[in-house]
Amino acid sequence: MSNVEKLLRSRPYQTLRVDSEPSGDSHWMYMHAEAAPGVRPCFHSQMLDDVLSFMNSITLRESQRQSGKLRHLVVASEGSAFNLGGDLALFSHLIREGNRDRLLSYARRCIDGVYHLNTGLGGDVRTIALIQGDALGGGLEIALSCHTIVAEEGVDMGLPEVLFGLFPGMGAYSFLCKRMSPQLAEKIILEGNIFSSDEMYRMGVVDVLVPKGQGASAVQELISKQQRSSHAYLAMNACRNLAQPVGYDELMRITEVWVDTALALGDKSLKMMERIVRAQERRASVRAA
Repeated sequence: MSNVEKLLRSRPYQTLRVDSEPSGDSHWMYMHAEAAPGVRPCFHSQMLDDVLSFMNSITLRESQRQSGKLRHLVVASEGSAFNLGGDLALFSHLIREGNRDRLLSYARRCIDGVYHLNTGLGGDVRTIALIQGDALGGGLEIALSCHTIVAEEGVDMGLPEVLFGLFPGMGAYSFLCKRMSPQLAEKIILEGNIFSSDEMYRMGVVDVLVPKGQGASAVQELISKQQRSSHAYLAMNACRNLAQPVGYDELMRITEVWVDTALALGDKSLKMMERIVRAQERRASVRAA
């Protein structure tokens, strides 16, 4: 990991740690870098703001891009989990209020993020998710939006939203259907089961599976390999966006279905959501201790 250690480290964001090559060729974005102990490793509003702000800061206009120069963005985590998904405490509060505008605003920011990752920040970036801890709900969705998923063995992955009457509405269906049949994608979503990273690898969801503790070095090797064939990978970005597009309008229409479904949830579903929040808080406190 000597190459990773040479990266420049900065923490200009409250919830992220960013390690970047001086050349700007690769960036490692670590979620859940909050100093406060016991913070749930989920997509709360501040982290959404930080993720979008950072990605926008490294996105180049077409006139700024150098011919043949491929860049990389690695999405990883400094927390006990990769990411446990959406902010269920906020969801429950907004649903009880009947606040469609705020719920849709949150969902739209999520869509902005996954769309940007999936399209390669305009086309010159290969995006890699490095999963070293559990990736559930929206945490799995952000990984699915990346070009490549590298996971360590023995972590849990899944879309459990059906437990409280919802579905993963920020890209899971669209992105899963690029990796498997729609029938299997629907089965995974509607059954809400949790899978090991090993099982996800066998299903074709995880691209690279490595032993515990070897994820970062595997990602660095992947980046080095792709940099040696930068023109091919840049061309593949363009081909992917032409032949396998996941359109912004598609993502937004699906997330609007998610918002309307969420607002129709009854008290039983909301209480389940709130129990999950308490379980996440206990888990975060134990890990912090």
